[in-house]
Amino acid sequence: MADAKVEIEEGVQLYFDSMYESDPDKVRKAFYPNAMITGYLENGLAEMTVDQFAKFVESQQPSPKDNGEDVLLEIVSMDIAGSTASVRVRDGYIGHVFLDTLSFLERDGEWKIYNKLFHVES
Repeated sequence: MADAKVEIEEGVQLYFDSMYESDPDKVRKAFYPNAMITGYLENGLAEMTVDQFAKFVESQQPSPKDNGEDVLLEIVSMDIAGSTASVRVRDGYIGHVFLDTLSFLERDGEWKIYNKLFHVES
């Protein structure tokens, strides 16, 4: 399980880096192609496919990294059960603090995000 924990933590970092660097290729590497990104924003329920999310991430120009924005990434909790895991992550992105629930799935020896639920904390 120690290897799984490390691989999942690397997946969380890749997920964050994809947004921080506005890198759509990293988004697609972090998620399974059929994953969904879902949560509530100030204007209501938001649902995106991985491709839609990748395009949104890419559109954030200049990137948060290029803007010199502070890094906020905290793994709040991680629960691993066999080839599945649920990870709660607090992260800063585009002026908000999000609490994300990332569902990871291990397939063919690789851990990737199968689903993302997000909540805007502030």
